[in-house]
Amino acid sequence: MTAPEIEPEDVAEMRRTDPDGWRRYMRQQITNGKARREPAVKPVPVHPPGHRPGAWPVGTSPPGPPPERQIPAHVWDQAVRHYRNTEHFPDQPCDCGNCPEETR
Repeated sequence: MTAPEIEPEDVAEMRRTDPDGWRRYMRQQITNGKARREPAVKPVPVHPPGHRPGAWPVGTSPPGPPPERQIPAHVWDQAVRHYRNTEHFPDQPCDCGNCPEETR
């Protein structure tokens, strides 16, 4: 259903005779337009029984890192030692075991 067309003469008459009525009418028109624009509220999906919000399903666990990202412990240790040497002792040679001889 479409709203009746508003003629300029009708607007002028309404504004002259009842300015507050004109404001109420325009606010109602804006509200009606917004109501047509807003999407309907979607129903909340039904969760399986026993579902805890934010938890992994029972009997499963979150996926770990991929195998190509499995870094051995000794490599981590060398990287940490190198970082600490460069941050805390920048003027001394690095003894992390990973740096080339010419930069030590």
